[in-house]
This record gives sequence, structure tokens and C-alpha cells, in this order.
Amino acid sequence: MNTSRRATSSRRNLILTSASVGLLAAMLASPVLAQSGEAKPASDDVVSEIVVTGTRIQTTGFTAPTPTSVIGEAQIQNNAQPNIFATIVQLPSLQGSSGSATNTFSTSSGQQGLSSFSLRGLGTIRTLTLLDGQRVVGAYYTGVTDVSLFPQLLIQRVDVVNGGASASYGSDAVGGVVNFITDTRFTGLKGNVQAGISKYNDNEQGLVQLAGGRSFAGDRLHLVGSVEWAKENGVGPGDFGLDLAGDRHWFTQTTMINRNVTNDGSPQYLMRDNAQPYAYTKYGLITAGPLQGIAFDQSGQPFQFQYGSGGVPSKTAGGAVTGCLPGFCVGGDLSGNVDSGRTLQSKIERKVGYGRIGYDFAEGNEAYVSFNLGQVKTSNQPVNGMNRTGLTLQCANPYLPTSVRDACATAGVTSFQFGTSNALLPNTKVHTDRRQYRVVAGLKGKFAAFNSDWSYDAYYEHGVNKTAIDVDHILLTPHFNQAIQATMLNGAIVCADPVARANGCQPLNIFGGKPPSAAALEYVQPAAGPFQRLRMTQDVASLNFSGAPIDLWAGPLSVAFGAEYRREYYTVRADPYGAGVADRSPNGGSYPADPLMSNLGNNWHAGNYKNGDGVYNVKEAFLEIDLPLFDNDKAGRANFNAAARVTDYSTSGTIWTWKAGGTWDTPIEGLRFRGVTSRDVRAPNLSELFAAPVTTTLPNFFDPANNRNVVAIQNAVGNPNLTPEIARNSQIGVVLANPSWLPGFSASFDYYKIKVDDVVSSLGAAQIVDYCFRNILPQTCSAYNLNNTAGPNYINVQSFNLASIKTSGFDIEASYRWRQPLGLSGNFTLRALATHIRDFWTDTGLPGTVPVDSAGVNQGNTPNWKWLAIQSYENDRFSLTLQERWFTDGNYGNQYVVCAPGTCPVSTANAPTIDKNFMPGAFYMDVGGTYTIRQDVTAYFKVDNLFDRDPAKSPNYANPALYDIVGRMYRAGVRFKF
Repeated sequence: MNTSRRATSSRRNLILTSASVGLLAAMLASPVLAQSGEAKPASDDVVSEIVVTGTRIQTTGFTAPTPTSVIGEAQIQNNAQPNIFATIVQLPSLQGSSGSATNTFSTSSGQQGLSSFSLRGLGTIRTLTLLDGQRVVGAYYTGVTDVSLFPQLLIQRVDVVNGGASASYGSDAVGGVVNFITDTRFTGLKGNVQAGISKYNDNEQGLVQLAGGRSFAGDRLHLVGSVEWAKENGVGPGDFGLDLAGDRHWFTQTTMINRNVTNDGSPQYLMRDNAQPYAYTKYGLITAGPLQGIAFDQSGQPFQFQYGSGGVPSKTAGGAVTGCLPGFCVGGDLSGNVDSGRTLQSKIERKVGYGRIGYDFAEGNEAYVSFNLGQVKTSNQPVNGMNRTGLTLQCANPYLPTSVRDACATAGVTSFQFGTSNALLPNTKVHTDRRQYRVVAGLKGKFAAFNSDWSYDAYYEHGVNKTAIDVDHILLTPHFNQAIQATMLNGAIVCADPVARANGCQPLNIFGGKPPSAAALEYVQPAAGPFQRLRMTQDVASLNFSGAPIDLWAGPLSVAFGAEYRREYYTVRADPYGAGVADRSPNGGSYPADPLMSNLGNNWHAGNYKNGDGVYNVKEAFLEIDLPLFDNDKAGRANFNAAARVTDYSTSGTIWTWKAGGTWDTPIEGLRFRGVTSRDVRAPNLSELFAAPVTTTLPNFFDPANNRNVVAIQNAVGNPNLTPEIARNSQIGVVLANPSWLPGFSASFDYYKIKVDDVVSSLGAAQIVDYCFRNILPQTCSAYNLNNTAGPNYINVQSFNLASIKTSGFDIEASYRWRQPLGLSGNFTLRALATHIRDFWTDTGLPGTVPVDSAGVNQGNTPNWKWLAIQSYENDRFSLTLQERWFTDGNYGNQYVVCAPGTCPVSTANAPTIDKNFMPGAFYMDVGGTYTIRQDVTAYFKVDNLFDRDPAKSPNYANPALYDIVGRMYRAGVRFKF
């Protein structure tokens, strides 16, 4: 690990952390603290009719037509997670969110450990996450926020708006809004200490939280602060082969194998367990020619490789294996498989400090300043080894055993094809360090004007997010390519290339698993590996007013209006070997000039981060009204709600968004109908507009032109000509809220339909190659080179406004609170939430393609049904909570045609044939409880995945977006509040 490049605690970090602790100390110093009032009571966990996030109107009694789920403080506490993200993401309407168990298989994405929400399966970039109704600086240049950086102990509730809200909140609120509401008037002291561990004695967790609040100057000055530390050790990688961390046994190397035959009556794609790639092994394999099938053990001795499927090497130049499928056999020697070396859950450590000072300069009017400092550090291992295939090695290599050199001579060859997992080298580790500095200054309150009461909210926010990514133990490809080409010179083993020798090349014995010398290891895996340094800056100025200036026939006309200015900026730099030599990334120091390196970059096996910068600003204004239509005993009460927002983007011009809807409280007690339709937008983010390439290594990319798997680098680049995505979001629903004939019961049903046009999307690497190979889009042929002799194989991917998304479904939410059940003290509460996705169509907009419905595709994140059910009993002494999480059976893709050999139609790109297309759903049960030791101290426990349910088999190793891949988790802790 190159500790010299690791960011240490900066002076600003120290100052702000000290300020946060000092603020807490100031609040706790006075002996009159015990006489201070308690914190505000937590929101009820039942379906709430108080909706505040889906609108800008603050008039008393107003109910917005957009459905909103509310997670109260009690439910947050009962779920006992070390990160509140894990509680909110369980809501059924959230699909495709990213957390510490996702993005762990990547070296280059830069999004490891991000905790970001995705509503309706539309992606994290189409869900707006707010803190107290205010924007938060992005944690990466995709613009998504990281909830791990929020002050979590002071959160009173979380409002999840299930529907478009761009007219109220601006860009990104296409799928909806997640708004974290903090207790800005908390008084007292509270804390939480928690520990956890998995059944497999890993993923050890610790959490310490402390918050305090105090009022001064006759209850006009309010100080609130919190500090928290959390650490999850994660679940590390397994060994080569099929081994997983701990004692987990669910991994079977399930693989979707392409036969590349479409018209012989048999399925084109075959699902197989125990798939064995025959292009490499753990310590090396000769993969083509007359010596094909000779493998090497850890000591470097040759042996005959055991192919699965009874395979016999063809010993031809193509390297086929008779009896096996293209690229894979089934069974045999699996010791070289690399996928089991992926981190199941990233290690994550977070530190957060928060402080707020508010002063009531007049009754009902406050000036305030808040600051938030957060740091999140993560680490993960993307995969075991760094498999290299298609290497050409010489028979004269002095490291090659004599018996193999003799076999070369007998066969009359001087070289051979070779593949290896590179198990002799240390495995790659990725480390991220995100630091957020955020300050908000504002005024809010009430005033009288035009014979009515008005409220206002003005604030300025400045946020900075700094991200450092460092990669350890990664191959420097040009050095590796030269180091493995060894020769004898003057009785010593040296690198064969004289230019490489002159520039420090150290030979590497690639045959077997003998540890390389320190010099050779430093040459092929230098301590100074890839790095990226990103700085995101956000500035927001906002002014909003809300009031009811006119009394009409059915009540007051409520109005909200305001304006906002926002500026987003990012700059990023990387090392010259990955980014290329430039003013921002010059050679020098740990990255000296080297004639073997490409000055254009992409010299690392993975983690080729790039330089870049970009900026845009947004000016917008909005108007929202709530018009009462009627209010009488016979017809009930109805309101019409509408809003419009005009937005000017510096990159793409002016665009309008709007919404129109209403509510009808019927004469039937508790029965309400609601509906809304809206035009929403998502502007392209900084990454899509300006980002220099983000690279991803594809270790087993299929080259159809040569019918082989190769290692290739995917470069995703920005497009400054992108325009905003346009969405139409419609919802209609019915609510039954606490009727007198069934007190404590509430339920709602809401149908939704969303259509997003001009979706920013890109052709995938496989699509680019396929469209060229099949001559569908010949222009894609210039975007890749899979036989690159001048550098690494690559595919360039760029975003366009090509696609569209259309989805529909419905949400169901119900709860019942039974007070003093069966005469017992306390309450018994039932709550259930469900989302049904009827369809989820994605149209790429590309020639020769048809829309694809991914509803029910469990390899993705949009199952047909997703449920969350909670049953709890609580009294003054203890509580017990049961929770069930469930989603339905699905498949690998709705486009596949399932058939048996001899019955299959011709397989096409739009309707490919497959032998199996089933991916089971999952049911998880959690149990937790609390015990009140004394009035202000409570002990608690929680067990997640009580039955230790394993994830389903997946051709993508595993799908942590839906399945629990950690296993049973135990947690226990103590909370206190004085």
C-alpha cells in the first residue's frame, strides 16, 4: 500500500470535527440540562396523512396528491442498522439502489461504497435525495448523494415521495424524492452504541452515536450537534476456485454460455453450473497448438490439465476443446476460477460531525447556520488474480521446465499460447476516501402581508466533496508484457527486450506460483498504482414563499413561489500511466517517463482513471397553487393542485416542468381519492456531459470475429451535447385513513405510469461489437479494437439521448394499530407495503432492436412483486418486532425463448433461445426486540436473515441489488436519552 498517497486528516477536517465536538460540549456543560425539554416525539410508523415533502405549499390542512411513504424514528430504531440507508432501501418502491454490497466487483467505476437511492428502478441518477428539503453536494460526478455522509442520529423521519416532483424540486426528481428530516430543535442528550457480526464470523460492525441539543437566551438560541462513528468490516473474498469467505457454499460458477449457433434446433444459450474457462488456469496453461493442455502447478511443474465435460484439447492454433462449449467446459479442474475472489460486501468506515446554531430573532422567525463534515472510507477486492489470456511465450524462456522445452522441440514449435489467473501475484485492492464539507446559512419564518399569513424559507448552501481513490497491487500491463518474456544473457536471466532492460525491466517467472522477487514484483505491480483525485463543488441559493392570500368559496387559495440558483463544478486528476501524460498528470516522481508506456494512458490492467473538469449552472423559478373546489357535507372536500417551473440550464437552454392533480375527501369518513400527472426532467450530470473516460476492465470479453474471449478495456466518455431527459409521470390512488368504524387502520392503493424520453444511455461494449460484427451499425466498428498490437484492447462507449423507458405498476400500503390488545398494556402494530411492477420497457432506440421488458428480471432490480411486512408489539417495558422481506420468482431476461434441443426456433438478437430461464425469488425474516432497563436507557437486539437464506444462482456471480449475499447477521446495542 502506498501510504504516501493516502489522504490524511486535513486541517479543515480537524477544525470542523473539533467544532462539532465543542458544540456538543457547550450544550452539555450546564447543570440545568436535566430540566430541558425532551426531543420531539417520533413520527408514527403507521401510514401518515401528514405529507410535507411532495409540495412547496406549507398551508395548514393542505394534503398533496403525490403519495408519500413515511419512515418514522421508531421504525428506524427498530431496524437497528449501522447505516440508515439499509433501513430505507427496504421499501418496495426503491429498486436498484447502490450500497456497500454493490459495486464491489469493480476496480474502475469509482462508485464503491456509495449509498444512493433509486426509486421505481429508474436509477440513482433519477432520484433526488434531500436533507431537510435542501440539496446535498454529490459524492461522485454522477451527481448522486451518499447517505453515509448524513448526520443520522438526529433524523426524525424520512419521507419517500413515490412520483415525479421536478415542478417542486427541480431536476433529478423523476422517480421521486427521498427527504431526510432532522430534529433541529432537539434538547437533551441521546446516544447509541451497537455491535454486530455475521453467522460466519465476519462483517464485524461497530456503531457509536452521540447527539445533544440545548436552548439559551429564553429559548431563542438553539444549539444542536451530533457525532458518529461506524465501521463495517465487510465480507472479504474467497480463494481461487469456488471457495467463498467464511463457510459459505452457495457459489457454483453459474455461467450463461453462448454456443454461437443459432439455427440447429438447440438453444443458443446454455445455463451451466461449475463452468470452467479453458483459456487460463490458476498457475498457467498452454491453450493452443501441439502443447495444448499442459498446465503448471504451484511449484512450476507441468501436468496434464483436467478439462471438464470429458474435453480433449484439439491442439490446433484455434485452441478449441473437443466435447466442450465455446470458451468453457463443465466441471474438471476449477482451481483457477477467479470470480470467488470478489468482495461480497465492502469494508466501510464512516465518521460524521454535524452542528446547527439557530436564533429566533422574532417570534416564529429564525436565522440559522449548520455545518456537516463527513468521511467515508471503503475498500474492496474486485476479483482474484488478474487473468491474462492469449499470451505468446517463447519455448526458449529459461523459466520454462526442461520437459516442456523438449516437447517444443519435438513438436517443431518455438512459441505457444498461454493463459494464467496470475495467482502468483498479490490480489488487487481498491480504496476510496470520500470527504464532505457542507455549510448552510438560512432564514425561515412567518410574516403577515395582504391580510394573510405567509411563510418564507431562504438559504445558501456551499458543499464540497473530495474523493480519493487508490488501487494497490494492479498489473502495469506494458511492464508485465515485457517481464514475462525472459531470456539468458551472460549466464543471467533477464528481460528479452533490450529497451525494456535499459529501463529497469525485471524478469518474471510466470510458470507456476513461486513468489516473485521484490524487484520483479515492484516492476509489474509498482507500489505507486492508479489513483484518482476528485473535487465536487455545489453552490445553491434558494428563496421560497408560501401563503394563502385569498379566501374563496370553498376555502383559502394557497400559493407557493420562489426561485433558485445552483452551480455544479467538478475537477479530477489521475496518474499519467492511466490518464495519459498531460499538464494535469505529468511524468515524474513515482511515475517516471518510460518508453514502454503509452503516453495516451490505459497502461494499467484496470483502474485507468482520467483527468477532466466541467461546470454548469441552473436558474429556475416556480409557482404552485392549491385551489379549493368545494367543501360541504354532501360532496366532501376537493382541491386542485398545480405547479410550474421554468429552468434555464447553461448547457442545454430553457425547459418547463409542471404538475396538475388533486385530492377529494369524500363524504365517506376517511375515504380520499388522489391523482396527479406531471412533466419531469433530469438534466445530464457532470459525468455524462464532461467526464473524461471512465475505464472498466472486461476480463472475459467475447470477440465474435475470432470466436474467443479477450481482456479488453471499456472507456466511457462524456458528451457535452446531451439534452435533458423528459418524463411524464401519472398516478391515481385511493386512501382510507383511520375511519371511526375501524380505528387505527389506514390503507392506500396507488397506480403509477411513467414514460421517460430522450434517456441518456450508451451502447454497451457488447452491443458496439455485435452491431459492427452483424453490420447493423457499421459506424461502431471504429469504436473498438480487440486485436490491438499497439496497446490494450479497448471499446469506447459514449452517451446519447437515444433511449426511452416506460414502466407502470401500483403500490399498496396498509397499517393497523391495535391499542391494548386482548386487554394487555401497550400496542400491537401491523404494517405492510408492496410494489407491483406490471411492466418496465426499455427501448434503446437502435436499429434492429425491439423494446425489452425487464419487469420480473431478477438478474436486475425490478421483480414483479416486492413486499415489506412488519409486526410489532410494544409496551413500557419491552417490544418485539418481526419483519418479512419478499420478492417474487423471476428470470434472467424476458427476451429469452426457453426451448429444449430439437425444438428451438431460430435464435435472434431480439428473441435468443435458452435452455433455462428461471431465477427464484427470496423470502427473508428478521426479528428484533428492545428492553427498557430504565426510563432513559434501552437495550435492543436484531437478527437479519434469520433463516440464513442463500442468494440465487446468477450468471453474474451474484445479484446484491436484490439478494442478501452476507447471510444471517446479529446485532445488539444500547440507546439512551436524557
